[in-house]
Amino acid sequence: MQRVARAAARPGGAIGRGVLLLVGVAAGDTEAEADRLAGRVGRLRIFAGDDGKFDLSLLDTGGAALVVSQFTLIADTGKGNRPSFSGAARPEHAEPLYERFCAGLRALGVPVETGVFGAPMEVELVNDGPVTIVLDQSGRAGARTSLLA
Repeated sequence: MQRVARAAARPGGAIGRGVLLLVGVAAGDTEAEADRLAGRVGRLRIFAGDDGKFDLSLLDTGGAALVVSQFTLIADTGKGNRPSFSGAARPEHAEPLYERFCAGLRALGVPVETGVFGAPMEVELVNDGPVTIVLDQSGRAGARTSLLA
């Protein structure tokens, strides 16, 4: 999750102020986890209020989300020099969860643009801060496990 002044995915959409979400789905991730993560992303206070503190969420600011699927987030680099992606969900499992996550954000009222699932893309962003937060499906910051955003 990166706070951005603007971001775009080609092919795909573009946003102004908001967040770029790189989403990796691991084998075993669930719909409930996708729903919980969408709520967490929408409500996480990463935008500065008048006092300069992180007091505002995506919902508070009316910002948008650009959601890009990225299975490489699930890479295991523990052995050898070539990352293993065996922990990533197969596309037929990952795509519905990715779409559910996007739908969860939209249900909160967040304007959502996306990349094209499974396609090679160019992603461009102007990071605002920079502010980058790693969330797992439980919403724990800094975790490096499944359903990452």
